[in-house]
Amino acid sequence: MSSPSAFREMPQWLFDLDDARPVAMPARPPSVIRHHEESLRARFASGGSSALTDRDLLELVLLRALPRGDVALLSERLIAAFGDYNRVLSAPVARLLKIEGMDSRLAQDLKIIEASAHRLARTRIMKRPVISSWNAVLDYCHTTMANGETEQFRILYLDRKNILIADEEQARGTVDHVPVYPREVVKRALELNASALILVHNHPSGDPTPSEADVTMTNQIRDAAEVLGIQLFDHLIIGKSRETSFRAEGYL
Repeated sequence: MSSPSAFREMPQWLFDLDDARPVAMPARPPSVIRHHEESLRARFASGGSSALTDRDLLELVLLRALPRGDVALLSERLIAAFGDYNRVLSAPVARLLKIEGMDSRLAQDLKIIEASAHRLARTRIMKRPVISSWNAVLDYCHTTMANGETEQFRILYLDRKNILIADEEQARGTVDHVPVYPREVVKRALELNASALILVHNHPSGDPTPSEADVTMTNQIRDAAEVLGIQLFDHLIIGKSRETSFRAEGYL
């Protein structure tokens, strides 16, 4: 009969433990991930984007680049960092890359989607009368500027029939200032043979209330344009969820 000590002997390993490598296990089983993806796609197919939360929609986008990955945690991190779906798409690449799980390819995919949204919104207003497509103009300005982290200044140029003939970004600035030069604004209007202008800039703070500098700059551009027979149709300040129209508020 074997002695009790024989049962306490350790078995001889078939390999050296020093050579063993840890195996990374997925956070969720692949079958669970597939089921979750199928559920998201079914909800989108039946109810569109309104049937999904910002995080859900972002997951569907990320799944295009990571079809076999668990993107739920990455989506959660992005929404937590930037606030909502729109701000994720609008975030600078450098900030996106600071989020754990992001890489340059995923960041580029998000910027491609953002650019596509901008182009689609722009197509709805170009070569069309501003008066009859005013809501589309506002939608376009919010799409392109509401989530910017720095101030940007753009000009919409109109012809004699108030048809939008050009949309150009003139300058970018800091979080609370953007340099604007009335002479350059009017010079470009003459080059395009424009008869009217709409000035647009954003307030990254989210509050579209005009500052004294905004009012002063607007008056300078209006005066310079009027000398050459060019009308300043409006100045829009784009905030997070609403805009201020200088014409509607009586500044023009």
